[in-house]
Amino acid sequence: MKRANPLLEKLQEVLPKIAENAAEAEQLRTPPEESIRLLREIKFFRAFQPKKYGGLEISLPEFTDCVAALAGACGGTAWGGSLLATHSHQMAMFSEKAQEEFWGDNPDATASSSIAPFGKTEETEGGVIFNGDMRWSSGCDHADWAILGFNRMDSEGNKVYCFGVVPRSEYTIIDDWYAAGMKSSGTKTLVLKDVFIPEHRIETAKGMMEGKSAGFGLYPDSDIFYTPYRPYFACGFAAISLGIAERMLEVFKEKQQNRVRAYTGANVGASTPALMRLAESTHQVFAARAMLEKTWEDHKEHGERKEYPTRETLAYWRTNQAYAVKMCIESVDRLFDAMGGQSWFLDNEGQRLFRDSHMTGAHAYTDYDVCKQILGREIMGLEPDPTMV
Repeated sequence: MKRANPLLEKLQEVLPKIAENAAEAEQLRTPPEESIRLLREIKFFRAFQPKKYGGLEISLPEFTDCVAALAGACGGTAWGGSLLATHSHQMAMFSEKAQEEFWGDNPDATASSSIAPFGKTEETEGGVIFNGDMRWSSGCDHADWAILGFNRMDSEGNKVYCFGVVPRSEYTIIDDWYAAGMKSSGTKTLVLKDVFIPEHRIETAKGMMEGKSAGFGLYPDSDIFYTPYRPYFACGFAAISLGIAERMLEVFKEKQQNRVRAYTGANVGASTPALMRLAESTHQVFAARAMLEKTWEDHKEHGERKEYPTRETLAYWRTNQAYAVKMCIESVDRLFDAMGGQSWFLDNEGQRLFRDSHMTGAHAYTDYDVCKQILGREIMGLEPDPTMV
């Protein structure tokens, strides 16, 4: 039996308007201001924010239900918006000083990110000097800060993957997001030139995955912060894929119900092939949701037990989500293939769902070719391949 989800109930009230804005969002190539305002008003971006700053601290299953529902209205808004929300979970692992700078004067503050370690840094007193063109920063138009990835060397000369937090005033956004899928996500490039990042706004990825970051333990009464950062950061990708696939089931039924062939007048929606495609895709989407819900519930239960996941558990968490994305994409493709020539027009919702669906499988975290190798090595008791991140 599903638990009550107050945030989802509030979201359902604004989803019709966000869906109405989906075409405009694609033209703007970023979530419209109105859609962001509506999400802010229901505290969507505060889902994983510490209660100390007015956050909700809801569970991962509650949040992913919201993201899936939002993706059914507008995939790109869900992509950019979910990341603005999940970054609050990551921020709660930074130092208390960094969090106070981030939320102290503006509890509504959010961050976008560009976490691949493309940034170049130079060590300096009290921190690093950062330079780089940081791509793939979804939702950045609506963010107050950015979380950026870079490598620095430790005392033994080893490369250490790190994150630094930078305020909006210290980087420039380049409007270069011209993509076939997730057009409305606003996934642009951040340009930084000689930006100083102090040590209290720097954490290692390893520390955030192992409960060793400066912010670990600041919220002992909270379940969601006794968890690695990455599963929370990445949860939206699979939830969005699921929401898009669930919406595609509805669109297919709506379009096919009264569809007739132009040359013969035959009722396409009642034809055996259409019914078979719908049935198989429905089963596939149901299976994807069941798998994801079980995985997300496991995340939640680990936090409640104050138990950090094992390497094997982390491998399953990640690869389960990637496999679910694979199923969702297949289910969408099966239906789109049978929707006819009209479905390719840009004002047809089906083609947007098709494009956005494929983008959910293009992220490094959901690349199933990578995930198959990660899980296969784990099942066989082999050490992880460091090239498989």
